[in-house]
Amino acid sequence: MIYIIMGVSGSGKSSLGAFLSEKLGWPLHEGDSFHSEENVAKMARGEALTDQDRFPWLLRLHDVIERERCSGSDALVACSALKRFYRLILLHGSKAFSISTSSPPLPHSLPNTFFLYLHGNQEVIRQRMVARRGHFMKADLLNSQFDVLEPPGEGSEENVIHLDVSMSLIDMTVEVEKHLNSLKPPRLNIH
Repeated sequence: MIYIIMGVSGSGKSSLGAFLSEKLGWPLHEGDSFHSEENVAKMARGEALTDQDRFPWLLRLHDVIERERCSGSDALVACSALKRFYRLILLHGSKAFSISTSSPPLPHSLPNTFFLYLHGNQEVIRQRMVARRGHFMKADLLNSQFDVLEPPGEGSEENVIHLDVSMSLIDMTVEVEKHLNSLKPPRLNIH
């Protein structure tokens, strides 16, 4: 099982990831650790990343997701995944770039791979960003994140669990555990 924890900067991806990692015993792959030095420097200067900046980063994260999926491991990945196309890259890697009108569309989901979408009020998230220390992403960039955000829709083709950032980490974890339990095959009670 792979959970990709997504949402704008400051939504709590790292906090939820660390909490779930400890609770479930799964490894957490922190998306920020996969940014190039150039991307980190750019964000630290208050400059928004372009798609061209993000594509190599997303491909690196796809490799991590694919490695974990192929090994049959459970894992958590924290990544903003703001656009549908970014999510396709995370799921399908470079195949996402070769989409054409003549080829069949790539699926927006993969078996045992789910997005945990952290969403909430922009002002609440801004206050969190202002309060955090030592992070390269500046609160001034939050507007640019909301500008490009294409939220995964409920009932869409994407495997997504919606989690409101106003919930506590414990309440979010309960929702994730409910989801995990719903995926377990029922036990046969043979006497």
